[in-house]
Amino acid sequence: MNPNSANSARSGGPVPEPWDVVVIGSGPAGQKAAVQAAKAGRRTAVVERDLGVGGACVHRGTIPSKTLRETAVRLVGFRARMGRHMRVEIPPDLQLASLMDRMESVVRAHVAYQEAQLQRNGITDLHGRARFVDPHTIAVESVYGETRLLRAETIVIATGSRPRTPSDIHIDHEHVFDSDSVLGMAYLPKSMVVLGGGVIACEYATIFASLGVQVTLVDKTPRPLAFLDGEILDRFTTDFEANPGCTWIGNAKVTGVEWNGVDAVVTRLDNGWELKSEKVLFALGRVANVEGLAIEAAGLTTNARGHLQVDAECRTAVPHILAVGDVIGPPSLASASMEQGRRAMCAALHLPKPVGADLIPTGIYTIPEIASVGLAEAEARAQHGDCLVGRARFAELARGQIAGSDQGLLKLVVAADSLRVLGCQIIGEGATELVHLAQMAMLTGADATMFVDRIFNFPTLAEAYRVASLDVLGQLQKRCASAAPTPLPR
Repeated sequence: MNPNSANSARSGGPVPEPWDVVVIGSGPAGQKAAVQAAKAGRRTAVVERDLGVGGACVHRGTIPSKTLRETAVRLVGFRARMGRHMRVEIPPDLQLASLMDRMESVVRAHVAYQEAQLQRNGITDLHGRARFVDPHTIAVESVYGETRLLRAETIVIATGSRPRTPSDIHIDHEHVFDSDSVLGMAYLPKSMVVLGGGVIACEYATIFASLGVQVTLVDKTPRPLAFLDGEILDRFTTDFEANPGCTWIGNAKVTGVEWNGVDAVVTRLDNGWELKSEKVLFALGRVANVEGLAIEAAGLTTNARGHLQVDAECRTAVPHILAVGDVIGPPSLASASMEQGRRAMCAALHLPKPVGADLIPTGIYTIPEIASVGLAEAEARAQHGDCLVGRARFAELARGQIAGSDQGLLKLVVAADSLRVLGCQIIGEGATELVHLAQMAMLTGADATMFVDRIFNFPTLAEAYRVASLDVLGQLQKRCASAAPTPLPR
């Protein structure tokens, strides 16, 4: 007999098991928090309600969508290289699953890796639904209805997020989808309206556009991805609308979405327009996955945006309860979530703060990719009064021409006095890889001359850093020349 069952019988209920750390959720944030706790010698358990570890990132979000994106990128690249010599077409009514036949193997491989990481760090993985009993106690209900109580000194909420459900739009997952169900479409549609101007909306809009779908991107904001550098954003919008039949509609509020019962979903806008499409994707934000968690029993509530409020070290209003990842809202990036999990656990266990934890790059997997780190041009001018901005166009690089990525752009933002690297913004394939060079330069306090004096492989896109740095030095030389005193006439 299970000792806990005997104890339960005598006491009339389950006996709480003592743990140092209990993490609810095994996505990027939860996993890194658990690993950090285990490496610090704490007895750690992870509670996951899904069958496999990894959370929505692995099973419904990042991994599946990026697998489809990879197919689209390869198709676009092949068209760019061979389009004049060979017809490259997608058959009508193509099953979407056929474009993602690698997804299951990718997901299985990633889940296996994450499970192995938990095991080798001595972390206990519990399958079940968690809910708070009190601020220190978690009840875990298994699929068989059995309940197990866990009592922990530190609790981490890393339950992720789910798509925001509109009150006035019926998402039937057949004609109108959210970002969790869109990859479950039976076939690739000919047309789609995407509602939203954020990261998820723009990623899916460009993926489907690259696959030949006529996409109309609609949002109430003047521009999509409004947090981006203006010059990068201009390129993104231009690239998106270069796809046949693709349009961005800004400053538009949706007043209704309805399947007409015959052949189209009709999206009505407040300006009187009606957009007809085969499918609609609703991607207007996400809310914290705390339903059923009974956070009120722990003394917690969500904020107006539906997220858990935390301080700089990811502590909630109850100090021993941490919250990390999408459950606390933006930036809602897997990389940022991982760092939040690690950093929060270091703070909770009074471990040294990770070096460079505040310099996290942003990667947006649109087509083409967009990445940034540090300050954008406008931010640098606001904070420093002046800056120099070096530009490298991928069309100037041999690798850009060879790879058909000649529309890309790298902007290097440096201090006007010291040439110290302050930030970098990139649009173009490979951007999410290239941005790490700027990140390392910033972490080491390097200036732009480092990229001029170092040898890069040829041909590579990384040469963009040298081109941008030479642009900076050219601007500095012109400034110095114009500032030189005019010789007095004799």
